[in-house]
Amino acid sequence: MAQKFGGKFSPDKSGTSGGDASRRASVRVDPAGARANLMFLPAVLVLFTSLAAGAMGLTLGVVAAGVLALSAWLLRDGLRAEAEFASRKVARAPGIPRKLFSSALAGLGIAIAAYKVEPGLIAPLLFGAVTTGLHVFSFGIDPMKSKGMEGIDQFQTDRVARAVEKAEAHLDAMRDAIKRAGDRQIEARLERFQDTVRNMLRTVEEDPRDLTAARKFIGVYLMGARDATIKFADIYVRSADKQVREDYLTLLSDLETNFDAKTQTLLRDSHTDLEVEIEVLRERLEREGVHLTRNSPN
Repeated sequence: MAQKFGGKFSPDKSGTSGGDASRRASVRVDPAGARANLMFLPAVLVLFTSLAAGAMGLTLGVVAAGVLALSAWLLRDGLRAEAEFASRKVARAPGIPRKLFSSALAGLGIAIAAYKVEPGLIAPLLFGAVTTGLHVFSFGIDPMKSKGMEGIDQFQTDRVARAVEKAEAHLDAMRDAIKRAGDRQIEARLERFQDTVRNMLRTVEEDPRDLTAARKFIGVYLMGARDATIKFADIYVRSADKQVREDYLTLLSDLETNFDAKTQTLLRDSHTDLEVEIEVLRERLEREGVHLTRNSPN
């Protein structure tokens, strides 16, 4: 009896490719990538070559390996934070310069490893300085200035940052829960919904005044979606109930439609507010005796 297997390159049940573009658009590539993961290799090599170096050599090797591993971990987080910063029009500079700390720790780790082989001061300092310089040259430094925040109320941006952080935590919880279901189509469908939510989050970040109107969506509704996703994953893992699956997909479709409609409303309201501000400014200038030429629409 033939059995259908799903997979990464398998078509959907519908047999159409209509969702392929949305699925490709929702793929989130890890900005750290292989080059950041390779930075864990020096820690492994230093530790391995220190196993037969005696008590002092082993101790220095373990310390050097730990420092290098911490450097690689900070680098990976720093690259992800930098990618998140670059993807937003309005963003605050990372509070912790992870990449700079990673460069300094990489130099320190290599300096300790060099001291194990060649005790002294000059050689470890040279090796450490060169390593730090090469690390900065290869991976750069962290963003040092916020962008797109000129003239924006600091209190409002802080409120938005906290709301977005909570919303992202809900999205992460949904992603982790749905992985337990082991259904590629549902995972792809959830990613599309998450992209819609993140579109709203970016809209609110660009205009913090929209937070009040969007708070129910990125707070109450998104929390409900998280709870429903966790509950669905628990049930689907146990029973693989097709009706439960269809109900959850319908819920995602309804939520996506509502989130997208609300985002469009926020954008229209922002455009209307801009037109009102322009009109008020024109009236004030005309009262001051400055007459502006109004361009007639084509």
